[in-house]
Amino acid sequence: MRVMKIAAIVAAAPALPQAASFSTVPHPQIQQRRPTSASALSMSVPNSIDTPTSGFASIARLPFGVTVSSDAKRMQGSTNDDLTLSILYDVENDMDCRLVRERISELDLIVKTVVPAAPNSRVFVDPSYEFALPEGSEIPRLVLEDGKTLAGSEDILAYLDETFAVEGAGSSSNNDESDAKQQIIDAALKVASYLPGLLRAGRGQQVCSAASASSKLPVPRPTKSLILYSYEGNQFCRLVREVLTELDLPYELRSAGKSSPRREQMAQMTGGSSQCPYLIDENTDTAMFESADIIRYLYKTYALWTPPSELLESASDVVTPLFKPIYQKLAPIQAGANGEDTASYDAAIAKAKSEIEDETNSNTVVIYTYSLSPFCTEATDLLDNLDIKYKEISLGKEWIPGLIEEPIKRAALGEMTGQTSLPHIFIGGKSIGGIFSGTPGLVPALEEGTLMKLIDEAA
Repeated sequence: MRVMKIAAIVAAAPALPQAASFSTVPHPQIQQRRPTSASALSMSVPNSIDTPTSGFASIARLPFGVTVSSDAKRMQGSTNDDLTLSILYDVENDMDCRLVRERISELDLIVKTVVPAAPNSRVFVDPSYEFALPEGSEIPRLVLEDGKTLAGSEDILAYLDETFAVEGAGSSSNNDESDAKQQIIDAALKVASYLPGLLRAGRGQQVCSAASASSKLPVPRPTKSLILYSYEGNQFCRLVREVLTELDLPYELRSAGKSSPRREQMAQMTGGSSQCPYLIDENTDTAMFESADIIRYLYKTYALWTPPSELLESASDVVTPLFKPIYQKLAPIQAGANGEDTASYDAAIAKAKSEIEDETNSNTVVIYTYSLSPFCTEATDLLDNLDIKYKEISLGKEWIPGLIEEPIKRAALGEMTGQTSLPHIFIGGKSIGGIFSGTPGLVPALEEGTLMKLIDEAA
């Protein structure tokens, strides 16, 4: 990961109008909206599937939003001051917003404040938010320096072309044959405009539960605007912008598509690189490339937690109810319940229960794990990201015969709590279940805002 201190970078950057600052204090009148499915809004750090689907989304919209257009005034020598928009309300995975952002990239514009405006954003649920809008306000929405507002992609695109494009550039001859071809092209482009949204369904459309304004815990927010060098057609930039929407983080957008003079400025600031995305955060004196590093940083800095893998959560939704009865029957069998010496089995179970009680009562947080289980790894990673101290007790590599090392303790856990699957988490001697489910489970406890309260009460 390439992380840079930004004092010299900011000093080298071209002067821009004062960026907005953002409130960090939650308001008591925030509307408590809960999604239909909270788990669907957990989100996660993009995985191996996200990168190619984002790439296909970019391919579907080629050549739009990649290269600075020849009709851009930027290519006629306009300065940064001539190429700045004030406030853009935006949802990353929205077709009309995408059309606006494509044109912003092609015209090489700067947006002083991009305000994520997902349906459950602070924009619509927090009346005290400086960028609050009435419910139902049309997005995309552009607020000009004079306070005038343009709503909808059609009006915004017309304004962008009128203001930042060379008049008459790119006009074509007017005849029936060219009109017919253009109609075919327009129809094909209309179909293609839906593809990125389908390919990236579920990402960049809602604020995730780890940063929701309706959370019972105060969400960390930057006091100075984040700065993102990006362009619409880049698959890695898209991944970062999706997370900015999901974390409800306003940011300053500096377009840096192919042929942009801003790339040379970037190279001067960074010591030679003009790679996008590039994030600058003056709040922590940090600057970095690489989408994966940026996203992990954003979650670590501006979310209540880093959500676990969505793939594992989806798998858990299927595996847990399907295999629970199998685990419950198999656990005592693996522990020797079917043997002839039932007295020895009962004594071993009693001893294991006593050990579990000692372990869970003498440590605030205890997690029983398998070393090869991805669910267990996600759970301990989540606890680590939250800086929660815990005692990990491994029962072996996996539940499969030959890999489990303490089947009697697993069977004892089943008798005590009804749960034989791992991870199994205890707080203050009481079971809260696994990572995604239980009473209530690790992630549900985070989403409900009860996890830290449970830990504080048990400490």
